[in-house]
This record gives sequence, structure tokens and C-alpha cells, in this order.
Amino acid sequence: MKKSHIIALVVIAVAVAMIISTVGDASTYSDFGEAKRMAEDGNSNAVHVVGELKKDGMGNITGMVYQPSVDPNRFEFMMIDSLQNESKVVFNKPKPQDLERSEKVVVVGSMNLENQYFEAEQILLKCPSKYNNEGLEVEETAMIENE
Repeated sequence: MKKSHIIALVVIAVAVAMIISTVGDASTYSDFGEAKRMAEDGNSNAVHVVGELKKDGMGNITGMVYQPSVDPNRFEFMMIDSLQNESKVVFNKPKPQDLERSEKVVVVGSMNLENQYFEAEQILLKCPSKYNNEGLEVEETAMIENE
């Protein structure tokens, strides 16, 4: 075999290995019930849970706790997923800016069975835009990571 053929085969093998490794790390969309079942089965893979902040009858957000003077890296809130399951979410980073204005929230993480809450590694916000064009809304997506 020529040297160029060997190099091409090595490059292809590396590319296939990278694709397989990224597929294995991919998280799935789920709900809080599925996240809890996965944790009970010992599966610690991250899942995406889509939902909204819990609000009272007047439309005010309830269950949000952020005390930067006590612990600036702990933010808690109540979230209702797409199947109407409710769970406390803990994010060990500062509170994301404009969280209250977001239409939908996507939390990425896993269920903490010991403390009975969802531990978020990332929070993705889908915020309404201030730029509206005759009923068309342009939306922004913000990503906050917990490193």
C-alpha cells in the first residue's frame, strides 16, 4: 500500500472514532419522571427537560430562591415540564439574567435522588425578542453552563 492510502485510512478511522464518541455523549430530551427513572436505574447521563417556570394564578413566578449574599453560586426554582410534572431545580451557578422573561426553559442535567431535586448543569432560555415584525417573533437563545 502507498503511504497516502495508509494516511487516508488513519484519518477516516479517527473521524469515525470521533463521531462514535460524540453520539455516546449525546443527551436526550425527557421529562422529570423519565429523569428520575434513569437515576433510579443508575444511569447518570444528562437529559434535557423542557418546561416553564411555576407561576401562581396571577402569573407571578413562585418557588424561586436566590440569595447572593448567602451563596452566590446556588440558584433554585420550581419548574413544570411539558407533561405537567413539577420539580425543584438546583443550579450551582449564579441566577441567569432575564430568566423571569423567558417563555420556555430547558435544563440539562440529572435527577439527584438523595435530595429529590433536578441538578442542572446548564440552563437554556428561550426569550421573547423585543423585535417583533407584524406577528413574527425573532427569538434569542441563551446558554448558561455549570462548569
